[in-house]
Amino acid sequence: MEEFYQALTVIGLILYWVLVAGVTIRVVIKRRSVSVSLAWLMIIYILPIFGVIFYFLFGELNLGKKRAERAQAMFNPYKAWFLKLLDCNAHLPEKTPTHITHIDELCTNRMGIPALCGNTLSLQDTPQKILKSIIEDIEKAQHFIRMEFYIWNEGGQANGVAAALIQASGRGVRCQILLDAAGSGKFFSSPWCKMMVEAGVEVVQALQVNPARMFLRRLDLRQHRKIIVIDDAIAYTGSMNLVDPEFFKQDAGVGMWVDVMVRITGPTVNVLSAIHCWDWEVETGERSFPTPPVCHIEQDNLLHPIQVVPSGPGMPENLIQQVLTIAISRASKSVTITTPYFVPSEELLQTLRTTAQRGVKVELIIPKKNDSIMVGWASKAFYAELLSAGVIIHEFEGGLLHTKSVVIDKKYCLIGTVNLDVRSLWLNFEVTLVVDDKEFTQQLHWLQETYIQQSTVVDEQRWRNRSLLNRFLERAFYLFSPIL
Repeated sequence: MEEFYQALTVIGLILYWVLVAGVTIRVVIKRRSVSVSLAWLMIIYILPIFGVIFYFLFGELNLGKKRAERAQAMFNPYKAWFLKLLDCNAHLPEKTPTHITHIDELCTNRMGIPALCGNTLSLQDTPQKILKSIIEDIEKAQHFIRMEFYIWNEGGQANGVAAALIQASGRGVRCQILLDAAGSGKFFSSPWCKMMVEAGVEVVQALQVNPARMFLRRLDLRQHRKIIVIDDAIAYTGSMNLVDPEFFKQDAGVGMWVDVMVRITGPTVNVLSAIHCWDWEVETGERSFPTPPVCHIEQDNLLHPIQVVPSGPGMPENLIQQVLTIAISRASKSVTITTPYFVPSEELLQTLRTTAQRGVKVELIIPKKNDSIMVGWASKAFYAELLSAGVIIHEFEGGLLHTKSVVIDKKYCLIGTVNLDVRSLWLNFEVTLVVDDKEFTQQLHWLQETYIQQSTVVDEQRWRNRSLLNRFLERAFYLFSPIL
């Protein structure tokens, strides 16, 4: 019997190392950054069995066969719809500033989405103001409401939004609500969700988590967009989930979540509507393109071009990172960034360092306390490189700063759902706006200044004198950056 167990052990070891060898080959031949490949090899070899399991769960971008086939079939029809916008009077490349033109050309060539003029924007920076505005617009809806969020959490004014949707559905407005299955898991079993469904509101789970299929689709691939479209006339996007911060994660020990949303009217609304239609079709198979935008631009109107930049499986990979790299690398005076999670790719890290070394004032504002311990420690692993290059790092102490924004030269800005981490840049369904509106950008910059006033600057010398234990924890969690 002892010989049998010895033989079984030998066979098990052989099979395990054959599996490890196979996964190693897969990691090596997969096209990705060297740092990510090395990190995965480290995880596989220092965590026996678990490292291989982690790779199967989180190592490759896998949407699932059914969704992947559907997304592939959808790309050309949607790109054709987007390309029709080139003939829209709101597309004015000859009048678009150079810094937007480069981004416009990239997004048009890769995704078919051009920058469109003739928009109006309103920056909303308090949760009560945001939720009140959303409720008021829902109450005026006549035809349809399209919404998608990563998290919907009942409580407070979030319940007011749900009640407004129930009333809208009752008067014949079609309400299509797409929520991430993991982020909104508790909401699907809540009384409010049940009441919404009973009232005729269509609530669909995006990327359902199925343990039986966990090795066939990457589990941490999430629907992270935040979009509201009402009658193809009004849209919202930004960093805020459908939550009232006074009722959300109060026991996390990080304070209130701090977010912004942008209310938009104009041709960009229809582009955001098309992004929602894309996501809805990926999950349901139902195709419904939005109405074409009204593209009449008055000659004396300000242009306010906006470039919508989506990302996610089925869409051109790395697009948002390319846009960020173009914007930051072309800055001449200043770059100010807010992000809750900072685990940048090597390319983005070097872009930030090089921009600062050119003499551009680069400021990074991130929360001092983070709801993700691993990300919090991993973020600090980049401080030394950034500080030595001249980047100014502010640690926000007024809560969990969740705003995702970039202001370039105080002239134009990027704002949306994208964190500066590997998952947002490479994996999740995200959306960001590139906005060339000096007044709006100035408002966003002033808001960033209020964040700085609630922050402390990381001193380079004091940082270099931090404890050996802190250094070890930073590097240890940094090695797990591919799965953060």
